[in-house]
Amino acid sequence: MAALEAAGTEQNRKIYRRHGVQGPVHGVSYAELGKLARKIGTAHDLARRLWATGNHDARELAGKVADPARLTRADAEAWVRDADNYVTTGTVAGVVGASSLARSCSDRWRDRRGEWVASAGWAVLAGTAEDADVWTVAELRERLAQIEAEIHERPNRVRHEMNMALITIALRDGNLRRSVLATTRRIGPVSVDHGETGCVTPEVAPYIERTLAYRARRAAG
Repeated sequence: MAALEAAGTEQNRKIYRRHGVQGPVHGVSYAELGKLARKIGTAHDLARRLWATGNHDARELAGKVADPARLTRADAEAWVRDADNYVTTGTVAGVVGASSLARSCSDRWRDRRGEWVASAGWAVLAGTAEDADVWTVAELRERLAQIEAEIHERPNRVRHEMNMALITIALRDGNLRRSVLATTRRIGPVSVDHGETGCVTPEVAPYIERTLAYRARRAAG
């Protein structure tokens, strides 16, 4: 915690506040968090203690040193309840998505009323949609239908994560990709308020094209 405090800056604190971060925050850059995480390595017990501090930077570091293989249901539920902004929600979803709890947590969280828990549920799905061990194609088609029916009525950040899920579902295979593109045309523009930030919610079809082109270049290289 002393190292985090020493590494924080007022400029980063201002930036993080604009991105919705509340409560204690030192303002540690993600480059510095990465350096600390590499020094620490995987340390799940430490991750739990860092999370319990309630400090934003400590929780971001916790996400980097947590061991998904040791993540318990109690960990996941406690952490997602604590999430009160999209940054922390994404950190929780990243750890959960890499664990054996990914599917069960996504199923429990996606339809919650709370914006952040539901966002985490959809973010886990977006992060795991290409994994055949987590989702069958038929199940992803069910989620695709749900997104089409609900996306415009769900809370702000849930809409963003649903939009991201459309992209990763499309990357699973060609048939799903065609279904996603047809669904996207029916859905139309998805409005997400990113506040006083430069963030945007990507358009699905161009993002898919760029991702496929990037993967093709990587494969060729």
